[in-house]
Amino acid sequence: MASPHQKQTMKDRILQTADRLFYLKGIRAIGVDTISAEIGISKRTLYNHFPSKDALIAAYLEHRFVQPKPSDKSPVEQILGTFDALERRFGAKDFRGCPFVNAVAELGGEDKSVKEIAIAFKESRRLWFRDRLVELGVADPEGLATQLQLLVDGSIAQDLVRDDPAMARAAKDAARVLLENAGVKVSSPDGAERNPGSLRED
Repeated sequence: MASPHQKQTMKDRILQTADRLFYLKGIRAIGVDTISAEIGISKRTLYNHFPSKDALIAAYLEHRFVQPKPSDKSPVEQILGTFDALERRFGAKDFRGCPFVNAVAELGGEDKSVKEIAIAFKESRRLWFRDRLVELGVADPEGLATQLQLLVDGSIAQDLVRDDPAMARAAKDAARVLLENAGVKVSSPDGAERNPGSLRED
């Protein structure tokens, strides 16, 4: 009999393989036969760890549901740094967009659980922006957080269409403008601090 550690190791192998194949080739295109063959195990072994493909899909999305790590950087640096991280991700050869949006596009109409996980992920990211904006004392952190999240999602869509990581830089420039309009002091790309009050004529 395999030890609990060995069972967990196999479960991790299954999940890691499913994660890679689902993300790169699509959830509908990949069946449990393909995943099992990739690992070199029987379907029965896979089902011992994940009772159905739906359970494996849910585990895949939950695996992708990673919260941002705490940071010592200022709230502004953290917000704008989001777009720097996106630009790096866009430049990776294996980038295929947002796994949650992809899953909803494939299955959302027939699998409510997938849509619920995707909504929860997107909302967690929006709330992360909101919390940083609360730290900055902006007047409408909820609304501005939604706008910043839209910039993130929009830049991902643009990169997929154009295959151009510079879309993240354009989104970062737009985020900088939104922050300045909300009264936040933001450093310009050359490092000089810009005073939002100096941009107004009234």
